[in-house]
Amino acid sequence: MNKIILSADSTCDIGPELKEKYGVQFFNFHIQIGEKTYVDMLEITAEDIYAAWRQQGLLPKTAAVTPMDYRHFFQPWVEEGYSVIHINLGSGLSSSYQNCCLVAEEYKNVYPVDSANLSAGTGYLVVLAGEMIAAGMKAPDIQKELVAARENIEASFLLDTLEFMSAGGRCSAVTAFGANILHIKPCIEVDNKNGGSMVVGKKYRGSLEKVLTKYVEDKIGKRADLVLDHLFITHSGSPQEDIDMVYNSVLKLADFKEIHITKASGTISAHCGPRTLGVLFMTKKTER
Repeated sequence: MNKIILSADSTCDIGPELKEKYGVQFFNFHIQIGEKTYVDMLEITAEDIYAAWRQQGLLPKTAAVTPMDYRHFFQPWVEEGYSVIHINLGSGLSSSYQNCCLVAEEYKNVYPVDSANLSAGTGYLVVLAGEMIAAGMKAPDIQKELVAARENIEASFLLDTLEFMSAGGRCSAVTAFGANILHIKPCIEVDNKNGGSMVVGKKYRGSLEKVLTKYVEDKIGKRADLVLDHLFITHSGSPQEDIDMVYNSVLKLADFKEIHITKASGTISAHCGPRTLGVLFMTKKTER
């Protein structure tokens, strides 16, 4: 029997259907607003976070995940003889991977994976891991395959507003104001060669409705290296018309076998702001 537990940081944004399909166990991050701490996805949502900022001027804080947190999380499975594949938020964004590795030194059958990504970019690796477990692969081999695959995950998001990035000190108030006046919608791209750090890509101009289709065309149009198994459309609370527009644009450009529409966790949504939407997919490995 292949006794493997698949777990992931709750920031992987795979949605409840895929979570159930692959039996994924979430390590839920904690979010602090004011003096209160909440369990992400269980006690607080993106809408709660946005309301706290706009009504009370309170910005969320994410508590660091400690080695002890992970130790308590893994211990019951380890004691029952399971191997644990755990997929972390990118090491360039959080200390979760490093702290998970400290526990893995103690529990030799825990296999952490630095996703070098965030949101459904991490989630794509979770899906790959679920497929590998179903195929009967062993935990050390799965860990190795996921590390090799992560550089081929393409993750980006189109931001409707820089309000939250400005409030959190990730861009200046002047930059945010200028972007608002000029109707600039920046594309934030994940650098998976540097632990998942975020960089600004193309800056689109116009209403979000106008630029969403162009964004999708830029990302997947005319690409010959797409892996067509899965594509994620992940958002922080976008209206249905935005989601439908992106979904239909994807259908016109590529024949993906499965298109997953998922909502971002509170932790992810707190950084990007409302009405953020991204397409996340995988490309084929290039021959060296």
